[in-house]
Amino acid sequence: MPNWINHPLILEGNKVKLVPLEKEHFSDLLEIGKDERIWEHMPIDWLGKKNLNEVLLDALSLRDLGQQYPFVVIDKATNEVVGSTRFLKISQDFKNLEIGWTWYSPAYWGTGLNKECKFLLLQYCFEKLGTISVYFSTRDTNIRSQKAIESIGAKYEGTLRNRIISHGVKKNVVVYSIIDDEWLEVKTKLSKSLK
Repeated sequence: MPNWINHPLILEGNKVKLVPLEKEHFSDLLEIGKDERIWEHMPIDWLGKKNLNEVLLDALSLRDLGQQYPFVVIDKATNEVVGSTRFLKISQDFKNLEIGWTWYSPAYWGTGLNKECKFLLLQYCFEKLGTISVYFSTRDTNIRSQKAIESIGAKYEGTLRNRIISHGVKKNVVVYSIIDDEWLEVKTKLSKSLK
């Protein structure tokens, strides 16, 4: 695989396990994806089974090309699939990537699960890959996502105006980042918040 991420990559914490997305996970994700609240701020309509199925197939293709690395999020207490996240815009040459396309069953919103997922992803990025920056982006109207990104220690970079078109409407995107010089401080704070 033309990528500096070793496949298969499995990241495991106290509450969650991140495993590479495979076709066997699609049915669980399609079931979770029926909840309309998940897609309120996403740039495309994933509510149809065909649409979400195609997005998941695309994620596997992009992994093969080394452009993305999609994960399934598993709740270790129940061993159930509860959502998905991925590395995207992977640039080994510039030693950076974005963490995004993160979505969970609403039953897990606000439970701390996302924070542990982000900790595992960031730790891998800075301590194994040697990234110099990790980015996050979300719609400017998605306050819940912005607060979640800020809570892990990412810093606001700016707003990209008219960055996407969602359901025929132009939308702005806000961008956050964590750089390598900040990782130790972010790691310390995140570790304390996970206890």
